[in-house]
Amino acid sequence: MQQKGAVRNGIGAATGSLSAASVMGWNDQYSEQPPLMSRHRYTVLINTWKRYDLLKKTVTHYSSCKSVDAVNVIWSEPQPPTEELQSELIDITERNHVKFRFNVNTADELNNRFKPIPSLETDAVFSVDDDLVVPCPTMDLAFSTWASAPRSMIGFVPRMHWPKKTKHGREQYTYGGWWSVWWTGTYSMILTKAAFIHKDYLDLYTSRMPSPILSYVKEERNCEDIAMSFLVANYTNAPPIWVKGDIHEIGSTGISSLAGHSQRRTACVNYFVDVFGSMPLVSTRVKASDASEVWSW
Repeated sequence: MQQKGAVRNGIGAATGSLSAASVMGWNDQYSEQPPLMSRHRYTVLINTWKRYDLLKKTVTHYSSCKSVDAVNVIWSEPQPPTEELQSELIDITERNHVKFRFNVNTADELNNRFKPIPSLETDAVFSVDDDLVVPCPTMDLAFSTWASAPRSMIGFVPRMHWPKKTKHGREQYTYGGWWSVWWTGTYSMILTKAAFIHKDYLDLYTSRMPSPILSYVKEERNCEDIAMSFLVANYTNAPPIWVKGDIHEIGSTGISSLAGHSQRRTACVNYFVDVFGSMPLVSTRVKASDASEVWSW
């Protein structure tokens, strides 16, 4: 088996470095001295597909959270958003003094979720599905957690990879859903259906992710979130951080509701390991929570 970092070398070849810090221009003081806007606010990036009522609800909710600077909607439908929809969403966000824009794509594929956005004015990006609502106080906790570890993935939906028997000398893995995380308390991924990431990971995903993985995500219409977890772990060699908090799913027709979902996710994990040359994901049992809800004085 190749040593860990095989793809890290390939991705970082143009920069001559193996670390996310040098690829992104970070230094050890980055998290202590970010620009004022980057430090105190974040951008919400909503992925949507023909669920306009849900989209209106989520835009209304997230634009009401106090630290939100902008709401961007990733649009990948054949037709552009109607003027009526644009006007309604702009009115909603303007009432809360939050900027709004559609990121319109001509092709429908899941990689659109992580395209770089030149207009972003914050380093923190909250990636979320159009059917998932996180209460604003819980968002505040997650954002403060991200601010303390801006190179990490921070969020609410943990998952795990479980080793199983080797096949032809290569380790194989099973994708562990929510119940395996709940039972063991162990996780290695945070899904981008509700996660904070640094905006520079959008550029890394688009420009430095191995092309076979981008093609796989496009063709299979699945696993872009797992791919992002692999990318971040490969650069940081660190686990994500799961934030404790209530989240509310207001829709039920997403990809994860389809039959065979876990099997497809397991196939993704093992294919990505083959491409990366090793398993970059790092497991942990750490969970961030509001101390006021844990301790009694």
